Amino acid sequence: MKKDIAGREDVSLLVHTFYKKVRANKDIGFFFNETINDWDEHLAKLTDFWESNLFLVQKFKGRPGRAHIEVDYKYEHKIEAYHFGVWLNLWFETLDELFE
Repeated sequence: MKKDIAGREDVSLLVHTFYKKVRANKDIGFFFNETINDWDEHLAKLTDFWESNLFLVQKFKGRPGRAHIEVDYKYEHKIEAYHFGVWLNLWFETLDELFE
């Protein structure tokens, strides 16, 4: 039986499971695999981000908007709504698999 996301452990499971799918995805995986050098550090930062947003705690420090703009620039602005749609579908799929 699935449960609600209750804390950092659940957020970490979500983030790790989701990005495993993202990294393997033929449409968007290369954006991530060619950009992120330290996956352990990145997944910890993403866990902080989502934990901060879901539970209103002050753990995340960073500028995600700026980071995404830099990645888009690196790929000559070829990241499109389609790519975000793939990302979003994987996010919803992972949420639905793991949690209520």
